[in-house]
Parts: sequence; structure tokens; C-alpha cells
Amino acid sequence: MDTEDRWINVDLRTKKLVIRFWVKGFSKQFFISTGLKDSKRNREIVRSKRDAIANDIALDRFDSTLGSYQSQASKEASAVALKETQAQHSLQELWERFTQFKASQVEETTILEKYRTIARYIQRLPSQSPEDAPAIRDWILENLTHYMAWETLNCLSRCCDWSSDSGLIDRNPFFKLKIPKPKNKSTDDYYRAFTLEQRDLIIQSFEEHSLYTHYAPLVKFLFWTGCRPGEAFALTWGDISPDRCRIAINKSCNVHHIHKGTKNGKKRIFPCSSGSRVQKLLLDICPVHYQSHNLVFVSKTGRPMNSSIMFSFWNEWKSKSSTFKYSGLVKKLANEGKIPYLKPYATRHTFATWAISSHVSPDKVALWIGDTVETVLTYYCHPEIVSAECPDF
Repeated sequence: MDTEDRWINVDLRTKKLVIRFWVKGFSKQFFISTGLKDSKRNREIVRSKRDAIANDIALDRFDSTLGSYQSQASKEASAVALKETQAQHSLQELWERFTQFKASQVEETTILEKYRTIARYIQRLPSQSPEDAPAIRDWILENLTHYMAWETLNCLSRCCDWSSDSGLIDRNPFFKLKIPKPKNKSTDDYYRAFTLEQRDLIIQSFEEHSLYTHYAPLVKFLFWTGCRPGEAFALTWGDISPDRCRIAINKSCNVHHIHKGTKNGKKRIFPCSSGSRVQKLLLDICPVHYQSHNLVFVSKTGRPMNSSIMFSFWNEWKSKSSTFKYSGLVKKLANEGKIPYLKPYATRHTFATWAISSHVSPDKVALWIGDTVETVLTYYCHPEIVSAECPDF
């Protein structure tokens, strides 16, 4: 396209001249269907209209409704063209384009874990037309959990908001179809900690188990440092000082082993004294020959650790050749009534809770685990552990 015809295109479907342009301060692309066939004379007419719009933009009197730039015929042609364009955009296509738009604004892990999950749900929908939003909403409510239905409808609404602003559809058909957010379940179980006896039983069980003993060092490290599992998975020998007394925790990784910053972006150094159990652990498991980029914790087969692998030895796992599920070690101990079943994140709560109960100041605990003092006081002061009579003072 030469400079003379900037903004002017020929619609591939209608073969009519259209004007497409962006205006600073507006997030959507503007579109005018002229209703005129592509000819030399008609291009001159469209150029004069384009120049009038450009002048209004330059003079800060641009009509964002586009009403003053359209004749009645062009308005009708524009509406027909827009409707035809919208009919060609399926929800799957809109979601793919929305995902591409968001890719540079959110974490790669968010794209992989959240946006692709929504994409899989969209593929299963009974209709791909945005105009069938009510039927789509009903299908989602029947086939997904309350939380995932709420999440999916919100994502579709945000996608259609963006699509409307981008001129792909004329409105958001999901705007009034969102459902109330499900009430949060009690967080008591999520924030519970193991007792020291339970912690030591778990560690001992991993050390003695023929199948899971390989993971005993990782479990010890999580219990003894309060490190988040994803941070431990990303830890390399280059992050640890030669004397194994200083551990730099500055990154994390997800189930796809994509590295990113820590959960709240805080980098920290976990200190341990010479002769401490953490130092001894790291000295014991350090290979004779290693490179700084080598991971500290890997699977039994040498693969990078991730939450799925940990889930298999902590909770349960299923072989590819069978539908039977095998209990992981912590799940097995819980089934035997020896401990309560708590998720792997309970290792962090156990460390922080018992550090506070051992009279370590909350600000120091917050520094060690990479959290705020407020969070430590809110979630790690478990009543059943740190409760005591108020002393006279």
C-alpha cells in the first residue's frame, strides 16, 4: 500500500473499500465500511473522507462514534460488514487471539497453566459462536465445578471485552452471564502444620522406604528451610556457597520446569551455621563432580523435579498400564492414622510455625522464608502450637 492510501483497504469478502485506523488514547481499532467498490474515482472519495478524519484527529475533535464520517448508506454497509466479520470469529479463534495479546503481559506459566486450560474447555463447548453465550453458560455450569465455571465464564467475558474493543465483535455476550464467585473454603487445613514428631516420622519413613528414599533429602530440605517446593526444584549448586552455609533463593519453576522469579518476587539468602543439619545435608548429597548450573534435587531418573513428581511420592500415583492408584508415602501414613494428611506446602508452615514457637522473631522468620511479617503473623502462628497464657508484665 502506498502512502497515499494509508488506512484504506479492500475487504476481501465484500470487495468494497474500507477505512481502518488507530487513534492514540483508544484501545480499539476503528473501522468504516464505505460501501464503495474499488475504483479510481471511489478511492478519491474515500481519501477525502480519510483526510477529514485525520484533520479531526489532529485538531482534537475526533468523533469516536464515527457517526459524522458515515452516510446512511455507509452506516448500513458498515453494520452488515461488521456482522459478517463477527459471524466468522469463533470463540476458539477469539481466545487464541486474546492469548496472543496477553502473552507479553503475563507469566509464561500463566499461559501454559491457565489460558491453555480454558482453551481445552472451549474446544469441548457445544457451540463456538459467541452469540450462543446462554447455551454455553448452561453447558459450563453442568460440566465444570462451581469454581472452574466461575473462572471460565470470567475468562470468556474478559476475552469478549477485548474482542469488542478490538473491533472483532460488536459486544460482549457474556457480560451479564457471569456467576457469583464461590465462597472460599476454610483455609484451616491449608495452613495447618505438622507437629515435630509427625515431621520426624515423615522424614524417617522416607529415609527407610525402598521406593521413596531418593526423595528423603528434598523432604528434609523443605522441612528444615521452609523453602517453597518450586524454589527447591529450581535450586542449583551455583546458588549455594562452597561451605554450604548460604543458600541463595532467587527463582522458582513450575510443572513444565519453566523458571521464573519467586512467588512474590523477593530474593533472599537462607543462612545456616557450620555443623547445622542443613549444611550436613547439602555436604552429603553434593556430587564429587558438578557444574554450577546442575540442579540440587532431581527425580530418581535424573529428570528435573516438579510438582507432579512430588505429588506422586507424597500423595498418590497411577501407573500408565493400570487405573489403580498407589498411595504416596505421606498419604499412606495418613491412611494408617499416624499423621493427618497435609499437602507438601505444609512443610513451609511447619518450619515457620516451629521457628516462631522456638522464640525466633517474626521478622527474622519472614526474612528466611521470603514473606512479610504480616503474613507470618497471620498464617504461621498456629493456635494449637503457639497458644499460651498471657504472662504478667
